[in-house]
Amino acid sequence: MPQTTDSAAARPSTHWEYLLPITAVHLLACIALLPGFFSWSGLALALGGVIVFGTLGINLCYHRALSHRSLKLSSRVERVLATFALCSLEDTPARWVANHRLHHVHSDDTLDPHSPRDGVGWSHAGWLFRRAPGRHTYAFFDKYARDILADDYYRWLERNPFAILWIYAAHAIGFAAAGCAVGFLTGGSWQEATRLGASWLVWGAFVRTVLVWHITWSVNSLTHLFGYRSYATGEDSRNNWLVGLVAMGEGWHNNHHHDPSSASVQHRWWEVDGTYYVILLLERLGWATQVIRPRHLRRAAVPLADRAG
Repeated sequence: MPQTTDSAAARPSTHWEYLLPITAVHLLACIALLPGFFSWSGLALALGGVIVFGTLGINLCYHRALSHRSLKLSSRVERVLATFALCSLEDTPARWVANHRLHHVHSDDTLDPHSPRDGVGWSHAGWLFRRAPGRHTYAFFDKYARDILADDYYRWLERNPFAILWIYAAHAIGFAAAGCAVGFLTGGSWQEATRLGASWLVWGAFVRTVLVWHITWSVNSLTHLFGYRSYATGEDSRNNWLVGLVAMGEGWHNNHHHDPSSASVQHRWWEVDGTYYVILLLERLGWATQVIRPRHLRRAAVPLADRAG
């Protein structure tokens, strides 16, 4: 009877639960290359959706509010924005936060889940496809995301692992239904309704999801490889102007690693941080409180005598 060797038993396996949906959405997004699926409104939905689901859901909620507690959102607003993030299929809040906090604790060392020192492809997306059982246990979540699991909604998501897929499917159907309705009202035929519904589904849901993925993944990969360093942070983080612009501020990554608790990563006038501007708007509306300013502004607000002490 054949026996499994130690090396074979230790060989990491493919994380099919991530590989299959990510591959499927990429393939569905390729439908956008067919002329019949293009519409200017669909393109606008894709680009606008990057702001709504990426900037608000991932950058503002998952990253700055939940992972670093750089601001406090009202409970209702936080859950809405977290649901936007779920509509980008970037994992549940607890899993996203736990992995990101692990990255900060062990940035660019052997325990970093996505360091480019293990290859740019690995840091960009490859790490998602390699099963890591230790990062999917209650002990891991309890260590790195205990505060997230204290929320009933986020705990429910962990107890219902297929919920994120149902949420994503529901939002995709919503795009298709809205496109059909607008197409029928403006075109007056079911043919136009079907055409616009299909366009909004492909561009508004699938293409937008792929764009958000690669923007987020570029922060993991490109901003640890290319750019300038304003601070000696003990790892490879860099400020990358291209990712900074495309990712609404997230590309000023060396600034972020220097001061991860800050809600802003804009340390110089040209380091535009679009996500922070949205945070300031939410603060003005009363939907965000306890917004942590950058370290140099926090220090400037402290009396000189207290700083010396």
